[in-house]
Amino acid sequence: MDFSADSSYLQVSTGSYKRQVYEVPSGKQLVDQAVIDRITWATWTSVLGDEVIGIWSRHAEKADVNCACVSHSGINLVTGDDFGMVKLFDFPCPEKFVRTWFCTITSTVDIMVLCCFSRRPVMEIFPSLNL
Repeated sequence: MDFSADSSYLQVSTGSYKRQVYEVPSGKQLVDQAVIDRITWATWTSVLGDEVIGIWSRHAEKADVNCACVSHSGINLVTGDDFGMVKLFDFPCPEKFVRTWFCTITSTVDIMVLCCFSRRPVMEIFPSLNL
């Protein structure tokens, strides 16, 4: 669940894997995609939306990516998945099947709170990886 920067909108991801945006405080669902595209979000924790299409691998199922969090600077995105992987992306990542950086964790990722404080693009964080 995320609020817009001006607290006028709320976005949620449903159990049926749909991203929905609502006006605050009326609760009226916003369906005009052009208006939704112009909203600036204060946070981003959704695994759904055009801004995060690139987090999904070719063979991912809907439930594979469990959580996402955009950095405070708004330029990096971290995700956690069913395979114990924590992945770092540039944000937004609207292109499908982008390359990413990841590490493996030892326990199942059920609920994860991720804090990413970087203010630099992924390439500056990991220059030695030579993408």
